Amino acid sequence: MRVGMMTREYPPEIYGGAGVHVTELTRFMRQLDGVEVDVHCMGEPRDMEGVYVHGVDPELAEANSALKTLSAGLRMAHAATNVDVVHSHTWYSGLGGHLAGLLHGIPHVVTAHSLEPDRPWKREQLGGGYDVSSWSEKNAMENADAVIGVSSGMKDAILRAYPRIDESRVHVILNGIDTAEWFHVAPEAPESTGIIERLGVDTSRPVVAFVGRITRQKGVPHLVKAAQDFDKDIQIILCAGAPDTPEIAAETEGLVNQLRETRDGVHWVTDMLPKEEIREIYSAADIFVCPSVYEPLGIVNLEAMACETAVVASDVGGIPEVVVDGETGTLVNYDEADTTTFEKDIASAVNALAADAELTKKFAAAGLARVKQEFTWDKIAQQTVDVYASLM
Repeated sequence: MRVGMMTREYPPEIYGGAGVHVTELTRFMRQLDGVEVDVHCMGEPRDMEGVYVHGVDPELAEANSALKTLSAGLRMAHAATNVDVVHSHTWYSGLGGHLAGLLHGIPHVVTAHSLEPDRPWKREQLGGGYDVSSWSEKNAMENADAVIGVSSGMKDAILRAYPRIDESRVHVILNGIDTAEWFHVAPEAPESTGIIERLGVDTSRPVVAFVGRITRQKGVPHLVKAAQDFDKDIQIILCAGAPDTPEIAAETEGLVNQLRETRDGVHWVTDMLPKEEIREIYSAADIFVCPSVYEPLGIVNLEAMACETAVVASDVGGIPEVVVDGETGTLVNYDEADTTTFEKDIASAVNALAADAELTKKFAAAGLARVKQEFTWDKIAQQTVDVYASLM
């Protein structure tokens, strides 16, 4: 079986969970007998076997970013020949996958990592391009031979957003984690990069960490506001960069500056760090906070749990399918109409765990056990191939 994997993101250009998913799914799928994978991606040229990069039409260099993306999708559709199935991820490659299926007479599978109707704040980023991305996603989803949701919550959201899709075409295959790549690393370990020491983190004090992009979806402003009420001994490592818009970048910077006026130990990292350093930040943290207001699953929670870190997270989307409240961490209710209470509850949950080292360690151990049992990429790769096979 030869698979045409279509994605915007692929190493070294990884911006979010969808890119991580495609990278790991491809890696583990290639280990299966009888499976070959061609990757069709966007971005800068790559000298990687089995990876084909498709650029933007030069005539559209000044166009809206959504139109640029669709032009790369057309090139993907043209190039995806000699494959048995095409698999697209997110709206960025959905049009390419749909057209490839029509052109070459092959099944098209879509994995939904998020849904445009559930992310109206993207209009702030894309303008009219948001209507284009919404159309592209709707077209791909409704016409796909199979749709994969990364959680049961995502499956429900797909059927709500696109009622024309027959439920029998929607499959749930969870995101995963590779515990050979994500594991606890002590600051004094031989493999340590020294990132914790360079940041000036005091490991004798409680540490709270966040890793993610600065977007409305990820809830970074809510976390920074919540941190105003963290116990004074708590330090914060905020790995937050790649803002969606200048507006949210300025808002976040202002909130962090206000926070620094009231407390020490606020470490803000805006650079995209390599995996080895992110792994050490997870490991150094006593608590990882995921304040997302929208999250189909949340790979960052899996990464933190694999590094033996307790989690405080919002109860949205697929997060409750990862973080078990009272077992691997604490879930906090998110109510769009009352974000002040959300922020206060995050602070209360963080303070309670920071004051109870034994409970924090218990959650951390349970989180590691859960990811090893439920979220392995070899299982996910086989489940995905099984979906392909059912269409042939």
